[in-house]
Amino acid sequence: MGPSARWGPSRSVEEFICSVEFLRGPAELVALVSSEAGGVREYRGPTSGSVIDQVINDLQEEFESAPVA
Repeated sequence: MGPSARWGPSRSVEEFICSVEFLRGPAELVALVSSEAGGVREYRGPTSGSVIDQVINDLQEEFESAPVA
């Protein structure tokens, strides 16, 4: 079993959906998002709220359009 899957308490397999990193630059916040469906992308904004909104909207669209396993 690889690092992207593990056994949970109910003995089901969990798989990697996405990874989100937030970095603070000198004048802006940067979010790095990685997912199997959307690849790696970067969001930048002057406030944490603006960057988090971008990330949430993008991931919501991606998950809503993804086929159910």
